[in-house]
Amino acid sequence: MKLARYGERGAEKPALVDKDGNLRDLSAHVSDIAGEILTRLDDLKSIDPETLPLISGKPRLGAYGGR
Repeated sequence: MKLARYGERGAEKPALVDKDGNLRDLSAHVSDIAGEILTRLDDLKSIDPETLPLISGKPRLGAYGGR
């Protein structure tokens, strides 16, 4: 499982990279890829990436850490 953050600086959203390399929006499941979320990786593994919204275009990728 590959996780990412995308969007404008300071307003990044969480994403998952699917098996085809597409970004999928995780914001309905977690608020950010940082802190306590990283201790709940098993919860994220249970999500089927194909059910997540596909992120179109080439959004800016943000650094890990967030808030």
